[in-house]
Amino acid sequence: MATRKKSAKKKSRKPAKHGKSAARKVIAAKKIPAKADFAAGTNPQRVAAILAKLDEAYPDATCELKHENAFQLLISTILSAQCTDVRVNQVTQELYKKYTKPEAFAYASPAELEKEIRPTGFFRNKTKSVMGASKAIVEKFGGQVPRTMEELLTLPGVARKTANVVLGTAYGIASGIVVDTHVIRLSQRLDLTRNEDPKKIEQDLMAVIPQNKWIQFSHQLIWHGRRVCAARKPKCAECNLETLCYAKDKTV
Repeated sequence: MATRKKSAKKKSRKPAKHGKSAARKVIAAKKIPAKADFAAGTNPQRVAAILAKLDEAYPDATCELKHENAFQLLISTILSAQCTDVRVNQVTQELYKKYTKPEAFAYASPAELEKEIRPTGFFRNKTKSVMGASKAIVEKFGGQVPRTMEELLTLPGVARKTANVVLGTAYGIASGIVVDTHVIRLSQRLDLTRNEDPKKIEQDLMAVIPQNKWIQFSHQLIWHGRRVCAARKPKCAECNLETLCYAKDKTV
C-alpha cells in the first residue's frame, strides 16, 4: 500500500519586531551635540541693551596697566600674564626708570631682569619674551612698536590678546576684542558665546559687537569682572546687568 508523502510546510518568516530596544539603538546612533553651536543670548536687541548698561556703569573704562607709550604697554601686557595689573604696576614703577628704551630691554642682563620681574611670576619665560620682543622691535621695526596685528604677532611672547591690547589702547585700532579671563567668564555668563577657546570666543564676540565698540567693550567687561562679576561670588545684587543675565550661577 503506497504511503502518502506529507508535504513539508514552509515556515513563513515573520518580520522583525521593532521594539523599544531597537528604537533606543537608532537614537543612540544619531550624533546629538552637547551644546548648540551658537549662543542664544546674541539677539541684537539684547546685545544693544547689554552695551547700554555697560556704558552706564563704566563710561570711562580703560586699560589699568600704567604706561606712557606703546612700548611700555606692550611690556606690561607681557608681564600681566597670570598676574594682576596691580602687581605689574608695582614692578614696572621702578622697572621703567631703569629700562627707558627698547634697546635697554633688548640687551639687558637676563639674570638681572629675571630678579626685577620675579614678582610677576613665570619670570624666566617672561624675561625671554620681553628681551625677544624688544630685540625684534629694535632690529626689525626701527625701535617702534608695530601698528598691525600681523606684525605684532611676529614678536616673541605676543599673541592676539596682547596685540589687541596694544593696538586698541595705544593706537586706537580696533583689530579685535581683548579676551582675558574676565572677558571669557562674563561673555559666557551673558550667553554671548558657548565656546571655551579664546580665539573662538573672540570671533563670536566680533560677530555680535559693533566694531566701534570692540575696544571699549573689552575694557568694560574687565572692569565689571573685577568689581562686580567675580568668579566665585558674583555680586549679582549690585549688578546693573542682572535683569539681562540668566547665568546658572547667579546669586539672586
